[in-house]
Amino acid sequence: MKKIEAIVRPEKLKHVKKALEECGQVAMTITEVKGRGEQKGITLQFRGKSMEVDTLPKVKIETVVRDELVEPLINVISSAAKTGKFGDGKIFVSSLEDVIRVRTGERGEGAL
Repeated sequence: MKKIEAIVRPEKLKHVKKALEECGQVAMTITEVKGRGEQKGITLQFRGKSMEVDTLPKVKIETVVRDELVEPLINVISSAAKTGKFGDGKIFVSSLEDVIRVRTGERGEGAL
């Protein structure tokens, strides 16, 4: 089992969710986050003054999948989130030791 965490632009959330749902991956956790990457923030004009905003709003989508679904879902997320500009985001994949469904006590892949 793997955990996929994708950090994407907020305006791409709807596209990524729809693409994941079309692949049958409906279970996900979505969190509003702030971050910075290579673009190191942006400069905004506010009431005639320049303001440096060094963390930008992003959305983190987390989902847990069987090993064989990792590559297809990475491709789906990448396609749905891509604009081709700095700040498109990152995808992180990590191994999971166990998953427990609280309601039933099921463990492992049966709890997905």
